[in-house]
Amino acid sequence: MIALAPLAGDGSPGLALGTKQGVVKVCAPEWPVRSDEFEVIGLREGDEVVGATWLTDGAELLAFVSSDSSLLYYPAGLVRPQGLKGGGMAGINLTAGSQAVYFGAVRTDDPEHGDPVVVTSTGGSVKVTPLSEYPTKGRATGGVRTQRFLKGERRLALAWVGPRPAAASGSGEPVTLPDVDTRRDASGAAMYGPAVVGHLIERG
Repeated sequence: MIALAPLAGDGSPGLALGTKQGVVKVCAPEWPVRSDEFEVIGLREGDEVVGATWLTDGAELLAFVSSDSSLLYYPAGLVRPQGLKGGGMAGINLTAGSQAVYFGAVRTDDPEHGDPVVVTSTGGSVKVTPLSEYPTKGRATGGVRTQRFLKGERRLALAWVGPRPAAASGSGEPVTLPDVDTRRDASGAAMYGPAVVGHLIERG
């Protein structure tokens, strides 16, 4: 399962989706749909959805993180909503051999939860950096490197962008993430064993 979303929402642009080939789509509501199952994006061969989130009012930022450690984020308003059958548009310019490992929406106007952070992990090392340390860029451009790989590290295993870093081991035990590092592309802190990053167990 990738995400849960309502079937309607007043004032919402719709469901934002990102794929591993770097495609982004905002699927505009077309309810009611006269079917128990329906597609929300037309995927190219070999592509798949890596993230999906329901937008509240379109003021969110859409963020991609690629396997070669590139972060790209931009206002959701740069993505024109499409109907159910639309195939989306270019979301991030990926380098040869890389793919998106994370896509999601985030807000920077939430004083209760503070500044969102970017969490990246190679499976052996983890890095936590404020999103504000990275510049926003236009849709379909290249990203900014978020983590410098150590010897033997070739790609990110996973990434996450949000207001509360959270992680769990494969057995569901909480994992304490490293301290925040304000350096954009520093190497991560050693952390043995992959972590699952998301809104599972809040740090602290």
